[in-house]
Amino acid sequence: MIEDLEKELLDTIIEICDIREAIPEEMSVDTPLIGQDSLLGLDSLDAVEIVVMIQDVYGVRVQGQEQGREIINTLKTLADFIKTESRRDTIN
Repeated sequence: MIEDLEKELLDTIIEICDIREAIPEEMSVDTPLIGQDSLLGLDSLDAVEIVVMIQDVYGVRVQGQEQGREIINTLKTLADFIKTESRRDTIN
């Protein structure tokens, strides 16, 4: 089930990566976002755009390529990262 943040992220990714095809029915929160298994057809350039977007829109920092790869793996990993970092910022 896609939650609100995951749906918001998917909609934003569709917009910033200029995806014009219909989103496949089998798309879930655990579907890979980038690479050959991506149902959206996203590549490493799209990954850079997504990282910039989450830093700009959600105010969270991605610390390097390795963390970026882990975070942008799926909608779930991306949403979980944003939630965790947002909580951390409100505590500090």
